[in-house]
Amino acid sequence: MTGGAGFIGSHVSERFLEDGWHVEIIDNLSTGKRENVPAAATFHQMDIRSADAARVVQEGAFDTLVHLAAQMDVRRSVADPINDASINITGTLNLVEAVRRAGAQKCRVIFSSTGGALYGDFTTPPNKEDYAKDPESPYAISKLSAEYYLAFYGRVHGMTTMALRFGNVYGPRQDPHGEAGVVAIFCGRILEGRALTVFGDGQQTRDYVFVGDVANSVFLAATKPVPKAGRLDARGVNIGTGVGTSVLTLAHVLLRASGTTVEIEHAPARPGEMMHSVLDVTRAAEVLGWSPAMTIEHGLSETFDWFAARAGQRAAHR
Repeated sequence: MTGGAGFIGSHVSERFLEDGWHVEIIDNLSTGKRENVPAAATFHQMDIRSADAARVVQEGAFDTLVHLAAQMDVRRSVADPINDASINITGTLNLVEAVRRAGAQKCRVIFSSTGGALYGDFTTPPNKEDYAKDPESPYAISKLSAEYYLAFYGRVHGMTTMALRFGNVYGPRQDPHGEAGVVAIFCGRILEGRALTVFGDGQQTRDYVFVGDVANSVFLAATKPVPKAGRLDARGVNIGTGVGTSVLTLAHVLLRASGTTVEIEHAPARPGEMMHSVLDVTRAAEVLGWSPAMTIEHGLSETFDWFAARAGQRAAHR
């Protein structure tokens, strides 16, 4: 597994370990944390673009490669698209080529793509997998490019692949980067008694999906039969809730979970920000037998409790 020291990756690692799998993690700790790596997993600190990472994948005789490592900051991708492509495209190819050299049909590849950014602004949500894709950021372009490569490897080399197009993932261990980072930011501000900043009117909606549900979708993608290789969307599956939650609703639910009150301040709308992004997740049920189990209210409450416990631990050590 790549990116296993990160927010999503650490939960995915735990899900596989719970089912008795042997898990090896590749992570360069550029954004992940060593403390997130489960004790039962084997850890390799290395970059996914490196020859060392390719060697681990090629020589590991693995049943499945879960590829979660990525440059996932949209604003950073706009500022430095070359670095974004280096990690998200070249890094992915480095690993997939290692799988091919080891025997393309021996190791399944599960790729973390983006449902929140892949389809762009020219669709009417909820977005289905076969909708036209016209991404607005280098980050989303790199994820789409990687999906095209995986479709190629499936058709030409017989590789078993699956691209999971995640919505806005939130939950315990989340960092403030990326679209769903607003949950972590709001939790931190509430705990500090600071105002919550909402851009524009706060009616922007996103498909927020709990990290535990996402981890289960990855496990199912690794263990269920996958569709026949074909065009791009043949093995692409949206992972979300099918429900859009506005930023203002998010703020109010978190405030209720906290049992406290802080002000909500409005700032000017950010240029180019999508107003609505929601995923149709019908295909996830059909292909994987997966559906989200966590409601937004319970998921945000559990997430806030985790941040509150961590803040209490920090305070106790001062």
